[in-house]
Amino acid sequence: MKKLLLFILVISCTKSVAKEGDLYNFMWLDQDKKVYVLQNKVYQKKRTTYMDIGCISNLTGKYQETNGVHFNIGHYLNEEWAIEIFYKQYFHQNNDTYNSVLKINATEPFVRRINQMYGALAVWSPFYGKINTFNHIFYFDWSFGVGPAILSAESNRKTVLDPASSGSYESEKYIGAQIKTTLKFHINSNWHLGINLSNTTFDAPGPIDNTKKLRHTRDAMLSIGFSF
Repeated sequence: MKKLLLFILVISCTKSVAKEGDLYNFMWLDQDKKVYVLQNKVYQKKRTTYMDIGCISNLTGKYQETNGVHFNIGHYLNEEWAIEIFYKQYFHQNNDTYNSVLKINATEPFVRRINQMYGALAVWSPFYGKINTFNHIFYFDWSFGVGPAILSAESNRKTVLDPASSGSYESEKYIGAQIKTTLKFHINSNWHLGINLSNTTFDAPGPIDNTKKLRHTRDAMLSIGFSF
């Protein structure tokens, strides 16, 4: 009886080791094997139109506290590609750094601030998925956009070096290029929340001379949107 139990135990262990070995060989030694995981899309995007509205926090202003609002509307041609137009309105206030420079050095720093921005983007949405949080599943899309932008700005470039003319701003206008990434969480089939980061590049002169160089302005945005 003892010999029979020992034999059964040896056979069981041998089978377990063989299964682990087969799995190891399949995963690491057979390079021709590929596994695809398919996930049905709960929220289809093809031929849908969406609108978003939200708030802006500018990340690049050294001497300004800059916030704003943004609005965009877009249309998906298929599940991955969409065309979008956007508009941004900014509001500015001198920050502590500006006031410190003005008080300690008795001079005004160079400031260029964007008042409005609008443009169009080609949007690519290659990633989608879902997150299980607090026993609730949230579906999301991750997209990238690129396109031209027109910036209405103002600066004290021409007067900052003249103490008698300090505080005077002149209007400026630039054509630039914007790239944007968006993480969109679906509340239901119509409503969604968005987290956006954008970088807009434009060519503009500094306060010393008229030589132009590439400038950047970056925005972090939160939005709520509607799709139909």
